Amino acid sequence: MSELIEIRKVYKRYGRKSVLRGVNLSVGAGEVVVLLGANGAGKTTLLRTVSGLSKPDRGEIQLGGASFSTAGYELRRYIGLVSHTSLLYDNLSAPENLNFFARLYDMQAPAERIEWTLQAVDLWRRRRDLVRTYSRGMVQRLAIARAILHNPPVLLLDEPDTGLDQESAEMLHQLIRKLGADERAILLTTHNLERALAWADRVCLLVDGRIVFSEKTANLTGDELRRQYREAGRPA
Repeated sequence: MSELIEIRKVYKRYGRKSVLRGVNLSVGAGEVVVLLGANGAGKTTLLRTVSGLSKPDRGEIQLGGASFSTAGYELRRYIGLVSHTSLLYDNLSAPENLNFFARLYDMQAPAERIEWTLQAVDLWRRRRDLVRTYSRGMVQRLAIARAILHNPPVLLLDEPDTGLDQESAEMLHQLIRKLGADERAILLTTHNLERALAWADRVCLLVDGRIVFSEKTANLTGDELRRQYREAGRPA
């Protein structure tokens, strides 16, 4: 399995606070990895750093064998990102939003891809409605559509299940498995341990900026993961 995401000894500080402390992590093509950890553990900072939105103080990040230092910000085309902000325009419809981002990625004749993407997140029936009329879960699904629109080989999903009801969460589960089967590397965060086990090939625990546990989900039970999560959060 070729590694599409390589994170090597990455450190990041904000002022006097150390947020990432020598993180090492790789995600292979076709692999789904879930990053678990309490609020403040560094999960969002790590995804922002991998995406190029934040620069590490030390260490190296490579995507498909290239780094931002050598490939420049064109490497962002390699990435689909869902963050805590949707990056959508409320006064536009779903296709209008996606057309805007298609232009940013220089996509030619994107209509067919836009339709496929909206079908994939079950928003095609609401395509003519303005985004401001959408529920929180629908906005989150459109944010996921935006992230996968340009067919990136690397997906970074920061709590993509936030605001989703059970049906929408199951739709996201099936979509993640399909996207992973297409040889993408997917790194996502969630606070839901059951979804982590169901969705991922591997789970990693991030505590105080360090990965303290990593295991394939095939080797874990729910009780074992909960025990690891509890123990990882205890003071040393």
